[in-house]
Amino acid sequence: MCSSDLEVRLGRTTERIRLIGIDTPESVKPNSPVECYGKEASARLETLLPAGAEVEVVRDVELRDPYGRLLAYLFRRPDGLFVNLAMVSDGYANQLTIAPNVTFAEEFRAAAGQARRSGLGLWRACPEPDRLFS
Repeated sequence: MCSSDLEVRLGRTTERIRLIGIDTPESVKPNSPVECYGKEASARLETLLPAGAEVEVVRDVELRDPYGRLLAYLFRRPDGLFVNLAMVSDGYANQLTIAPNVTFAEEFRAAAGQARRSGLGLWRACPEPDRLFS
């Protein structure tokens, strides 16, 4: 798993979830090196959602991606933090728009631009951050 997907318990089942609207540097892709800021992005997601954290799962148009992961936006309970957006706003992820799941695309795009201009996270730490997402 990378830092844009995780496992969430829904009722009596556990689902592998892919966070919609974001792209993070790879940290555990088989046969691939760890990308710049990949471990930091994974650690940040674990900080935002420690084991046992309660979340609200919000879907968009498509239910699953080609790998069978549930596509979702996550909001942390009880404070309502929009986890997907926080990852982008804090510089741990870039925005990734894949139609038809575009409900928050403009918010992600704006947050990524602000993080880049402010030199947050990977935008400061990585020598060629745009190459991570091409």
